[in-house]
Amino acid sequence: MNAMNRQLPASLPDHDPGHIPVMRDEVLKVLSPKNGEVYVDGTFGGGGYTNAVLAAADCHVWGIDRDPDAIARGEALASIWGNAADGTARLRMLRGGFGGMSGMLHDAGVSSVNGVMLDLGVSSFQIDEAERGFSFRADGPLDMRMAKAGRSAADLINEASEAELADIFHYYGEERHARRVARAVVEARKAEPITTTLQLANVIRSVVFADRSGIDPATRSFQGLRIAVNDELGEIERGIAQALSVLAPEGRLVVVSFHSLEDRIVKRAMAAAAGQKPGLSRHDPRSMERQEKPASFTLAFRKAMKPSEAECRRNPRARSAKLRALIRTATSGTETSIIPATTGRNANVGARSEQSSDRGTA
Repeated sequence: MNAMNRQLPASLPDHDPGHIPVMRDEVLKVLSPKNGEVYVDGTFGGGGYTNAVLAAADCHVWGIDRDPDAIARGEALASIWGNAADGTARLRMLRGGFGGMSGMLHDAGVSSVNGVMLDLGVSSFQIDEAERGFSFRADGPLDMRMAKAGRSAADLINEASEAELADIFHYYGEERHARRVARAVVEARKAEPITTTLQLANVIRSVVFADRSGIDPATRSFQGLRIAVNDELGEIERGIAQALSVLAPEGRLVVVSFHSLEDRIVKRAMAAAAGQKPGLSRHDPRSMERQEKPASFTLAFRKAMKPSEAECRRNPRARSAKLRALIRTATSGTETSIIPATTGRNANVGARSEQSSDRGTA
């Protein structure tokens, strides 16, 4: 059955935590929560998706996040939702990256779930808190660590080689002037360490100038740095593979992405899981030779879903969002082979790129 044609259960009281995530209604419609089922919110953040799911049915949600602040928000929300009819907590939190969800769920005694939702990238809470160092709208420490542990953005900016920085800005930030930015950073840090967001933003703005798009010149480089600090693309690859491995028959994976690097990984992984082999047209007779056993998954819809114009007006951050979904077939088991990691550009950061230039395009 097409996921978009399912009828939602009657709603329960909605304890809204004050955070409405992008495409919440569309995510809820695809998941179609049912009484007694179990779901995973792999990027809990502010709990917006979790809250909607818990309001839609007497079900259970496992919230996963590597950010300790998100775990605290989740524990507070769990106390509001209380227990389900079976006496167990409706919301339980697990701290860690969603790329390790299979192991975390296994340790918690969960072998399979009915749905997984992922909202990729940085959360609104992280962006809006200057002390987390994700944004240059207000000055703050150059941190960007989602887990509040490990190598910070300041460490990377002050210690990485010019070549490594150029690759990060080029591949992860899709910055056309990556080498120019990297050179400016290396020169600036000779005078003094770069330790704040505005300090780095001003260095970037000194060599990359505003264009007609209206996007701040520092935006792309900040994106690249954040992705590198948190290994976000690697986490997506691991997370999708593990999500597929824990889905029960008819279970759904719903992913919302916000830029082309994320969406490319999601699109390819879902197509591969649905048995769509790249490289040959479906009209090519040779494509018949490539067919193997029936795929264990099917795409919920062929093209990515986008937010409504009304939502984009309410929330400009939604403009670039894309939603893709996958459904495990009713007859398949829960064993799924790990989807190969993306190769090519995203695997080469840290090595000198001849394509990264001030005039080239990412």
